Amino acid sequence: MTQAPTSARSTPRHHDREIIALALPAFGALVAEPLFVMVDSAVVGHLGTAQLAGLGVAAALLATAVNIFVFLAYATTAAVARRVGAGDLAGAIRQGMDGIWLALLLGAAVIAVALPTAPALVDLFGASDTATPYAITYLRISTLGIPAMLMVLAATGVLRGLQDTRTPLYVAIGGFGANAALNAVLVYGAGLGIAGSAWGTVIAQNAMAAVYLAVVIRGARRHGTSLRPDAAGIRACAHAGAPLLIRTLSLRAVMLIATAVAARLGDTDIAAHQIVLTLWSLLAFALDAIAIAGQAIIGRYLGAGDEEGARAACRRMVQWGIASGVTLGLLVVASRPLFIPLFTTDSAVRDALLPALLVTALIQPVSGVVFVLDGVLMGAGDGPYLAWAMIATLAVFAPVALLVPSLGGGLTALWCTMALMMSVRMATLWLRTRSGRWIVTGAVRS
Repeated sequence: MTQAPTSARSTPRHHDREIIALALPAFGALVAEPLFVMVDSAVVGHLGTAQLAGLGVAAALLATAVNIFVFLAYATTAAVARRVGAGDLAGAIRQGMDGIWLALLLGAAVIAVALPTAPALVDLFGASDTATPYAITYLRISTLGIPAMLMVLAATGVLRGLQDTRTPLYVAIGGFGANAALNAVLVYGAGLGIAGSAWGTVIAQNAMAAVYLAVVIRGARRHGTSLRPDAAGIRACAHAGAPLLIRTLSLRAVMLIATAVAARLGDTDIAAHQIVLTLWSLLAFALDAIAIAGQAIIGRYLGAGDEEGARAACRRMVQWGIASGVTLGLLVVASRPLFIPLFTTDSAVRDALLPALLVTALIQPVSGVVFVLDGVLMGAGDGPYLAWAMIATLAVFAPVALLVPSLGGGLTALWCTMALMMSVRMATLWLRTRSGRWIVTGAVRS
């Protein structure tokens, strides 16, 4: 793979074109993912309250089981992008196949655990007696789609590493459309009820995995790459992904602690907290799209041995993160009269919500830097540092957040602790990028 001169590839305009080309399709694909659950909820909601409640519990369990393995996408993106930068496309696809095989193995393990324990897991979430049967039905059937969901994560990482975020966008849109159609046909046309919704999701996810596999297999044949599982390669993928798993679990713990604290503050505050968290997640999609571009771009530069190109790309993406954060923060403030009435008409909830929203708006520039630097270090394969940094952040956040109720703080105080959490993350990531220790060149990070 030929490389342009560094001077031609290190201008702000060049980096802007790369970031936009990768981030915009990535954003579309990210937004499409939660639409699966929205479609299921819309269809199942017409069956009855108990069915919808059961879906809510099962969907939360399913999302947890899948999201903790998001490292399959992140680690694969970085590893494949390095190979691409080094001009080793055959090796890049081989690396991607190892990630897909690891996803398949992990999916089989999740099925082995989740199927027999489905009733206990649903009970652990406190589902009502009327909702429990529906939750168990949906969970058991949808669990059969987990290997496909994890393979989609890994294959998405392969294509991102190959600097292709358009194909994942097209597959996500197609999967969303297929899921919507299958839900309508199976739930109502075939009269399967909530089981039909679960089967629709399973079929759609397997179809998406099949499309991804077809794309990867075509690339493997073009470059003469073996499709057989390689034990050493799979172990290497697992080793690279383990720190990112720790990072993800630590971040998930932060969110769970915040929700638990909000619940202790009372019904009004937990209701307002859920609205703020929904907005936070929406804003995260936009910032995560830039982070995904960072993973692919940084990995490619380091694989090509271009340290200056990696540094220049990092600087430019930080500028993008700050600008995006400022823009999103201003949009939150400007749109609050339109946004708040969509979620609640309760004046008490609105009163609790407004100052927390303003805190969220103020920390968006910080969030922009955090997401970008997170993506940069992931692209560099600096997973161990990311794991330790997130553990340190959790250690700072947890005791401060847990003190909020006992000190008489409300929802605004809780979201100030969330701002503290993001500030600590920014500090740890900024120190790492300033040190330069994340810059390790070559086709494989040693």
